Amino acid sequence: MAGYKEPGLEARRAAAASAREAALAKLKARAPLDPIAQAERIAAAEAREKAQAEKRALLKAKKAQELADKAERAAKAESAAKVAPALTEAERKAARDAKYAARKARKK
Repeated sequence: MAGYKEPGLEARRAAAASAREAALAKLKARAPLDPIAQAERIAAAEAREKAQAEKRALLKAKKAQELADKAERAAKAESAAKVAPALTEAERKAARDAKYAARKARKK
């Protein structure tokens, strides 16, 4: 029984050439492209691309609006924090005493 014999350089070149010729023959045998079908495909691709661009633009606008809303809420919260006057030491002491008195009243 004969073992496997690896093909030499010339055999590989011949196989590649015959494969190339077969591919060229297959390509030449194809029917030419129909210009109407090709135009329809191009129009469909352009419509799909336009729809995707509109969708991206809507998403981008939505994100920008969300960021603007978030910034506005943060600005309102910050301004509300600035508007609230700080309690004086006496007012803090009075609030603490009232809290303690309420707790003592609940225990009784």
